[in-house]
Amino acid sequence: MIYHDFGRTGFRISALGFGAMRLPIPENADREATADLGDAVELLRRGIRSGINYIDTAYFYCNGRSELAVGLALEDGWRDRVALSTKLPVGDVKKPDDARRILEDQLRKLRTDHIDFYHFHGIGRDAFDNIIRPLKLIELMEKCKDEGLIRHLSFSFHDPNPHTMIELLDTGAFSSVLCQYNLLDRSNLAGIRHARELGVGVVVMGPVGGGRLAFKGGVFEDALGGRLSTPELAVRFVLSTPGVCCALSGMGDAGMVDGNVRVASSDTRLTEAELAAVDRVTADCDKLKSLYCTGCNYCTPVCPAKVNIPRCFEALIYDRVYNLARTAEQRYRAIPGNDKERNASACVGCGACEKKCPQHIPIRQRLRECVERFR
Repeated sequence: MIYHDFGRTGFRISALGFGAMRLPIPENADREATADLGDAVELLRRGIRSGINYIDTAYFYCNGRSELAVGLALEDGWRDRVALSTKLPVGDVKKPDDARRILEDQLRKLRTDHIDFYHFHGIGRDAFDNIIRPLKLIELMEKCKDEGLIRHLSFSFHDPNPHTMIELLDTGAFSSVLCQYNLLDRSNLAGIRHARELGVGVVVMGPVGGGRLAFKGGVFEDALGGRLSTPELAVRFVLSTPGVCCALSGMGDAGMVDGNVRVASSDTRLTEAELAAVDRVTADCDKLKSLYCTGCNYCTPVCPAKVNIPRCFEALIYDRVYNLARTAEQRYRAIPGNDKERNASACVGCGACEKKCPQHIPIRQRLRECVERFR
């Protein structure tokens, strides 16, 4: 396993982090039940035995049972082998006492006396200005640090404005940040660079694009002559970005753990020539994407048949632009087909959408292509 300095925290973090949001935990069980968590416990320990030393969970993961599984996995001497990360659901905090109550409940479920990296979960400008600042949650967390309940304050970032991440970092309150970044979405790159300048550790979630890059094939794989599979390339790309300390992967079975560990245990950084090849492909793809859709969503409200045109075109882009056939099919099949949202087969050919499209895309023609491709 490769290890990196985690900002200025003094911790050497594994290149691969274990995201505990997809553990093999049965659904519909009592939130406090532990008898059926054995598979999840063993999977977590498999990762730790392989060199992973950063475990990330959250209050609501796995229907509220992820923290229970992580707590069990870290008993009997395993706790000292990892840094533990979990998250405060800021939206559930109405008064400072709520935050303290939730933290104490998390410590109980995790069977520990402290959390190494405690995150404000999924925050942006709105949560910071309307919850964190008025309720003085940073000051409260500083008191928790003084008591030894948490070691570092962090945040996970989900604001649509990437510059907000820089503004949050500039508060000086945070030791690390968890953010989205991958081959398909590089919007947080400036924030990652700024975090590096400040000595703030960066963990990246979604290194394989939430599964969109999880399949073999595609233009990125072709860019390197097939030397790396697309998911392996995706992880290596993330870890080749200066400032990124760890790629966090939500893993649900032994094959995923072993495969990700294999990537993170080799020389993970891409060469300058490989990065240049990937950048060229990305630039070409960005040009082609606009031929199909920019995702502005002006067309959807006027469609009398309730066709979700942007989602249909997203699938077409994955197929025609990125050559990610299985991802394209998954995205298209996931369109519900109900009274609120339908796929391309529901198109009645009225053309109302085309009058609203600022890109002047021949939408009806593209929808027919969707039907032909995904029937």
